[in-house]
Amino acid sequence: MVTVYDVPPDKLIRVLAEKLKKEKIEPPEWSAWATTGVHKEKGPEREDWWYIRLASVLRKVYVKGPIGTSRLAAEYGGKEDRGSKRYKARKGSRSIARKCLQQLEVLGYLKKDKKGRVITSKGQSLVDNAAKEVINSLVKDKTELEKYAK
Repeated sequence: MVTVYDVPPDKLIRVLAEKLKKEKIEPPEWSAWATTGVHKEKGPEREDWWYIRLASVLRKVYVKGPIGTSRLAAEYGGKEDRGSKRYKARKGSRSIARKCLQQLEVLGYLKKDKKGRVITSKGQSLVDNAAKEVINSLVKDKTELEKYAK
């Protein structure tokens, strides 16, 4: 059985984002001009960045769950440019993490636990099926699959 651990994350996230676009999810109205954290100067340039973030959050909950908004914000954080001073580690937006978790919970892919959100069987099935699709597409292109076979 193919799982998340067997496929490259970037390809899995793209496939999951396409599947989530077909669901009844709308990005929040403020997502068009929001930055993803205090360490960023500009907002995301891609039109579909919200669905990519949803897919990424779903994968992170699968791999690292149970997980809450604070840990997710730290996962999506980065270095803040402070001029001539040294860089400082900053967390990402907790609002984006919270909204992503809430939307995935409404769809039934996540549920609340005592220590944070965990993936449900429906969510695990979605992610595993997406991983299977990625493996099937990689089998056709054997050059990229060789580095995962070692």
